[in-house]
This record gives sequence, structure tokens and C-alpha cells, in this order.
Amino acid sequence: MFNHLATSLREIKFMNNLSCPLCSSNQTNFLCSKYITWKFKHEREFFLCEICNLIFVPKKFHLSEKDQINRYLQHNNTPEDLNYRKFLSKLLTPLVQNINPKSHGLDYGSGPGPTLSIMLEEIGFNVAIYDIYFSPNTLVLNKQYDFITCTETAEHFSTPKEEFENFQKILKPKGYIGIMTSMIEDPESFLDWYYNRDPTHISFYSKKTMSWIAKNFNWTIKFSDSTVTLFKKS
Repeated sequence: MFNHLATSLREIKFMNNLSCPLCSSNQTNFLCSKYITWKFKHEREFFLCEICNLIFVPKKFHLSEKDQINRYLQHNNTPEDLNYRKFLSKLLTPLVQNINPKSHGLDYGSGPGPTLSIMLEEIGFNVAIYDIYFSPNTLVLNKQYDFITCTETAEHFSTPKEEFENFQKILKPKGYIGIMTSMIEDPESFLDWYYNRDPTHISFYSKKTMSWIAKNFNWTIKFSDSTVTLFKKS
């Protein structure tokens, strides 16, 4: 049924030479391999961490910087797209219910067409943007913020441990982090999941993963949607 998926997760051997990019554990198991089509058909491998439940793609299968940028430029997400605004509102609505008016935030991973930052500014918030490829002004990462938004970005993290550690550093006490990314609960359904077809998606989370992150950083956590997680710093 699962083709390349291991017959039983209990029978998978530990791959001690692969460290989890989120929790650094060596207790990572081969989960499956899957062919995707990006310029040409090629196979990627996926591993599951026994500690934090992150599913990740080993570095050797990551796209080059040039190919990543070309892929992102295929996304037609703009502030003029009402459907995209509606999509982003799944994070915006619960976030603004928890933060003070005039709060200063950072939209992390704003992409080639920043939109969430504009939506927040339209209702009175002050929002900086950062994107490693499209808004690479690292000076904004030297400040602290009342809130951080990260929509459809966490799945692209090659080093999620470093990313979340940086969030901890630049978020003010009592501040909020809003993460939007599709999550999976059952690793055995992973092979047929649409979300792993995108060659730039290399880190996959579940509610267990998000709960591990919250515990690791001593954050409180709330799931407001199947794709939206709100963290609050202590």
C-alpha cells in the first residue's frame, strides 16, 4: 500500500548518522522515498524524528538557491488577490485578537509579494518584513518585536532549530508567534500527502512537533486552525 514506505514504523532501524534539524536528536528513521517532478523527475527521501516528530528531507536533496527562487517566483500571491487575503486571514484573525493595537511586528518569510504585512498595517499595526531571498535586510533581525508572523514559510526551513532559536531571541516577553503551515498527524499517510510534492518543502510538522517546540522554549501554545499555531513567549 505504501510502496516505498517502510512496512512498519516499529521495524525501521535508527539512522544514527542523520541528526534531526530541529531537536538535534540522532533518533531519526527513514520514513519513505518519493519521486517528484521539478524540471526533471527525481527521488527524495524523508526521515522521521522519534523525539520531536519532525519529518524532514536530508540536505543532499535540497534545491539550489537559484532553483528555490525560481520556484517561489511561480507563486502568484499579491495583496490584490482577495482569495489570498482570505487565506492569510486564518492566521491574522486569531493573532490580532491577542495582541495590543499599535504593536510592532515582523513578517518573517514575506516572499516576493508581501501581503500579510500590508493587511496588518491596514488595521493599524507597524510591521517590518524579512525574507532571505526577496527582502534580505538583516538589520530587522537585530530588533525585538511584539509579534512575529511566519506564513507558509516554516516548511522551507533547512535549519528549523536555528530559526526558532532566533524567534526566541527577537521576540519580546509576552510576545506572540503565528505559524501557518500544513500539518500531518499520521506518518503512515505521508506518502500520499499533497504537501510533500513541492520540492521546496523540506520540513514537515505535526501538532506533536509544535508541542515539542513550545515545551523546548517554554512557550504556551494554541492551535486555532488545522494549519495555524500561536505561540506565546513567557
